[in-house]
Amino acid sequence: MVKSSTDKIAQEFCDCTLPKAAWTHEAHLRVGLWHLMHYSPQTALNLLRERIQRYNVVCGVVNTETSGYHETITQFYLRVIVYFLARQDVSQPIDQLAEALIKEWGDRNLPLSYYSKARLMSKEARQHWVEPDLAPMPKA
Repeated sequence: MVKSSTDKIAQEFCDCTLPKAAWTHEAHLRVGLWHLMHYSPQTALNLLRERIQRYNVVCGVVNTETSGYHETITQFYLRVIVYFLARQDVSQPIDQLAEALIKEWGDRNLPLSYYSKARLMSKEARQHWVEPDLAPMPKA
């Protein structure tokens, strides 16, 4: 059976074999979607916390209070994907869902519609979930 693009990216990410150059914003969204299609939101979040940090280390990115893994951005996009999936026919192929997700919610600057840059880029937001200060998150 041929794997979907999303399955392939997710597997390579989980195995830490995805080339660093391929770890794009779209790849982040596909990996988040894949996790939410396979696990509960809380389990997906826990796995992504661990896997993003491990992937960063393998790629030479240091996870500190000013670089690497970002808790608020991770949770923000997982919440967006949960909201997106609640409005989709999830029996569609995962690549179709991924393309629709990227088209609808794929703007790299999307978090800045909800957060001021200072709040989103704070040490607190990198280490812990912080609520948006500009607009409320969409609810699933």
